[in-house]
Amino acid sequence: MSSPSLTDAVAARLDLFLDRIRASSDEYGPDAVLFLDAAADTLSGGKRLRARFCHAGWRSASPLGDEPGDALWGLCAALEVFQSAALVHDDIIDNSDTRRGRPASHRALEAAHRRASWHGDAEAFGRSAAVLLGDLLVAWSDDLLEEALFEHPQAPPTRAEYARMRRDVTVGQMLDIAEESAWSVSPPAALLERALRVASLKSARYSIEEPLVLGATLAGADAAQLAALRAFGHPVGMAFQLRDDVLGVFGDPAVTGKPAGDDLREGKRTALIAIARERLEPAMRTELDARIGDADLSGSAVESLQQLIEGTGAVTTVEEMIAAYTVQAEQALRTAGLEPAVTAELQQLAAAAVSRSA
Repeated sequence: MSSPSLTDAVAARLDLFLDRIRASSDEYGPDAVLFLDAAADTLSGGKRLRARFCHAGWRSASPLGDEPGDALWGLCAALEVFQSAALVHDDIIDNSDTRRGRPASHRALEAAHRRASWHGDAEAFGRSAAVLLGDLLVAWSDDLLEEALFEHPQAPPTRAEYARMRRDVTVGQMLDIAEESAWSVSPPAALLERALRVASLKSARYSIEEPLVLGATLAGADAAQLAALRAFGHPVGMAFQLRDDVLGVFGDPAVTGKPAGDDLREGKRTALIAIARERLEPAMRTELDARIGDADLSGSAVESLQQLIEGTGAVTTVEEMIAAYTVQAEQALRTAGLEPAVTAELQQLAAAAVSRSA
């Protein structure tokens, strides 16, 4: 199935779900419309990356010629809703003002408070409402998953795999915010390993590996098939996150939808930063440590830090790591024993995930 058809199928499943939610929400009163509309807004746009990998995983384990059905599209939709929940919470944690070139959910809810001339602190309302918004999206994700798996023969293993994904990404997010503080008492030589652990849990498994495995599990894949997909999916996911680390410091705001150097203002202790920090002389390392995490970094200060990081050769090293993970994934794919059409689809998806500019 082509990407546009997949996108349409997932969008149709989400629209059906949202229509049903709205039809049963009259009892909540008019103020809840703001909340439900804000949740629905998070589900528009995006690359549908997880849905695409889930579909490819399903194809890899399905008999040739089988057509995807409601269970698969429900699973894909559940993944996309969970992704929206993660982004809402992530933007609160990171104090991000924008997402995909638009106001982040907490900022949009803050603006809605002001437009309505409500009493109290609009900013506090926006953050509190967005926490609950993310929770609502997690609940919606579970609703979609359970609908998809109702009386499905592969429901138990698929449900268990989905639960693992949720745990991994939640722990990974916590480790990510912990690292913004814990780096100061951690051995310098351990910082890269710690950053890569966060990348694995928060992104690599959740963005690529688990969607692949979930789709294949739904199709009834055996242990060998699942292992082959993991061997491919995890290094693609690591390369995907390392690319994100580079874009978070050097990405073009017009393309990424985020301000330049956003990761620097947020204090992200990524693999890129760990490598750069280890190579700096003590005085410059102290300067880097003092400036990362300053939410008020000016454009010129961001440029200065970019030059400092680039001067260490850390960007080149991360690009070499991305290339190495890509080779590892390609080698795993060659020995996976998949149908040629599925192999080609996975190659295209991996290339798009790793070489992206947004």
